[in-house]
Amino acid sequence: MILTAEKKTYMPQSTAGLMRYFDTEKEVIKLKPEHVILIGIMFIVIVMFFRFII
Repeated sequence: MILTAEKKTYMPQSTAGLMRYFDTEKEVIKLKPEHVILIGIMFIVIVMFFRFII
């Protein structure tokens, strides 16, 4: 069975022993990019509103 030993692929040594981030963490809050942009625009409007009032 020498042929099976030759077909093995090995990971590069630079990643040996490291865990991949996306394998260990689960998303708690899922936001679409549109929601993030909308929240940013709302924050800007609120800040500008209070700046002109004060």
